Amino acid sequence: MIRFHILTLFPEAFQGPFDVSILNRAREQGLVEVHLYNTRDFTHDRHHTVDDYPFGGGGGMLMKPEPLFEAVEAVREGILQGGKVGEVSEVPTILLSPQGELFCQAMAERWAQEKDLILVCGRYEGVDERVRQHLATEEVSIGDYVLGGGELPAMVLVETIARLVPGVLGSAESLEEESHAAGLLEYPQYTRPREFQGWEVPEVLLSGDHQRVARWRREQALLRTWQRRPDLLARAQLTAEDREFLAQALASQEPPEGEGAVHA
Repeated sequence: MIRFHILTLFPEAFQGPFDVSILNRAREQGLVEVHLYNTRDFTHDRHHTVDDYPFGGGGGMLMKPEPLFEAVEAVREGILQGGKVGEVSEVPTILLSPQGELFCQAMAERWAQEKDLILVCGRYEGVDERVRQHLATEEVSIGDYVLGGGELPAMVLVETIARLVPGVLGSAESLEEESHAAGLLEYPQYTRPREFQGWEVPEVLLSGDHQRVARWRREQALLRTWQRRPDLLARAQLTAEDREFLAQALASQEPPEGEGAVHA
C-alpha cells in the first residue's frame, strides 16, 4: 500500500481523475490512498495569502515559503504519528516544476517502493527558492513545457506510480510488457478481426509458435524504439542478438522487409 500526500491550492481538481478506473478500484481495495491538503489552510492571515511579489522585480507572483514549509511539516508529523518506520525526514517530498528532472519510469519504480510520498504542486511563477533548497527532496518535470501548476503533473505521477503497486493491475505480465518497462517502446499488438479493410494481422502471431512470436515482438520493440525514440536504446539492456539485429537495421537505414515488418 502507498499513500500520496498532495499539497495544492486546488484540491477539487483531483476529484474526477482519481474517482474512475484503475485508481478508483485501487483506492477502494486499500492499495492506494490519496490525501489532499489545501495549502491555504496553512496560512495565518485573514486573506489566506500564499503568494507575493518577487524581490528584485519581475512579472508574476511567487508562492511564499511559510505555508509550504508548514504544510509539509504537518504532513510529516502525521506520517510519523501513523507509525512510519525510519526517519520521517526521509519521506520523498517531490516538487512538481518545469525546472525539475524529467520524470521517467525508473523514478516511478523507485518511488513505488515507498509507503508515503509528498507531492508539492507549484503555482503562479513558481516557488520561493528556499522551498527547492531546503524543503523538497526532489524536483520533477513531466516535460519540456509550462503548465499552469503542478496539479496535472501530480496526477501523472500518482497514476504511473500506483500502477506499479502489487495488486493494482490485474496482470503482472501487463507491467512487464508495457512501453518503457524494459527500456523499449512496446511492440505492435493486434486483436480480432484477423483482416480489417484489407490489413491483415502478421502471420507470425497466428502461428502458435511461442518462440517465434516472442522474437518477433522483441524485434518490433527494438525497431519501434529505434524509429521513434533512439535515445532510449543507449540505456536499454540489449542482448548480443538484439545488437546484431539493430546493426543490420542501421546498416540498411530502414526497417528490414519481410516477416514482421512495420508498414505505415
